[in-house]
Amino acid sequence: MADFVDIVKIHIKAGDGGNGAVSFHREKYVASGGPDGGDGGKGGNVVFVVDDHVNTLIDFRYKRKFVAQNGANGGSKKCTGKSGESITIRVPRGTLIKDANTGRLIKDMSDSEPFIAAKGGKGGAGNVHFATATRQTPRFAKVGTPGEEYDITLELKLLADVGLLGFPNVGKSTLISVVSAAKPKIANYHFTTLTPNLGVVKIADDASFVMADIPGLIEGASEGQGLGHYFLRHVDRCRLLVHLVDVASSEGRDPISDFEIINSELERYDSELAKRPQIVAANKADIAEPEQVERFREYIEGKGLEMFVISAATAQGTRELINRVYERVCELPPVTVYESEPEPIVLETDDKTVTVTVEDGVYFVEGKWLLRAIANTNFGDYESVQYFQRILRDNGVIDKLEEAGVQEDDLVSIYDIEFRFIN
Repeated sequence: MADFVDIVKIHIKAGDGGNGAVSFHREKYVASGGPDGGDGGKGGNVVFVVDDHVNTLIDFRYKRKFVAQNGANGGSKKCTGKSGESITIRVPRGTLIKDANTGRLIKDMSDSEPFIAAKGGKGGAGNVHFATATRQTPRFAKVGTPGEEYDITLELKLLADVGLLGFPNVGKSTLISVVSAAKPKIANYHFTTLTPNLGVVKIADDASFVMADIPGLIEGASEGQGLGHYFLRHVDRCRLLVHLVDVASSEGRDPISDFEIINSELERYDSELAKRPQIVAANKADIAEPEQVERFREYIEGKGLEMFVISAATAQGTRELINRVYERVCELPPVTVYESEPEPIVLETDDKTVTVTVEDGVYFVEGKWLLRAIANTNFGDYESVQYFQRILRDNGVIDKLEEAGVQEDDLVSIYDIEFRFIN
């Protein structure tokens, strides 16, 4: 599996916002020109986009850390710092972005819309914003806020309408090569297929579906035996399963036993997967005895399933199979796109460190965990604001302010939030 990687862990970091500038207007013959420090620039985002020319996550084996550019600091003459450049990460369609620490699904990259996974920090306000009638020469500015930073897991789940299942060497690769333009490696030994193969099967100019050749399962695959367990996740999205069985018993196995073992592995891996609609293809019929075919047909139809007798090697019966598969696909709901899971409001970090600095009577409060608290607060809702106030009190922020000497009606600044202190 050296060339196919479908799950990786990476670290992403958006750019920090630039600091606001402390500057005063200086011009000949102009006395006390006043503050003119500009704002810091916004930090760059970390953006994921789907690239249909990429079908594996192998590039992430060699690069695991992605950092966007920081915003530039503000300048004099009210000049705003330059925004940091965003970084774009290209992934295969069907990639799931998950929080590596909690397993929470952040985004299913199955559409073509870019997704901002980590937002850049906001630029700090320059001292021009802090001039008042009583404070005409503010000698302070705000620092930029940090960019968001996450450990995430990327997990590829192929987007295919139909999944081909079966033991190794039952003819899955041969079938997909016959009915589509895919050209998988084919040979007469086990585990020829080391990566899932996708093929577009065209029924007519305006009628097609995507079929995935899932590498061969063996007994115990759901528990990690063989290679098939690596690829069971790629069956998750398939709307219909085509189960290939060697009806000729060319390798000495019983086709009924093979069928039961594969379905048992699906059940152990995911009970919902075992309930997915199936069509059975009795392959290698060109070398099978009629009695073998009829015995297997009686068993499959006794389970209420459709069976097609085919030979992938000679294309016998493949057109009838594919036409029926297309009819079934048209009857089924569209390919599953997983819904993002909401971020919990509970603060996830144990580090509640807070620093309070005082500049010209303004109390500046900083602490990375406060950014999450601010993001989860609707300041237009009274109850939400009350909850935010409780967070400040319960986590010692009010105590820190009082230790720093804050008084009634003093101005408090927590990143983008400003308020008058009321005890």
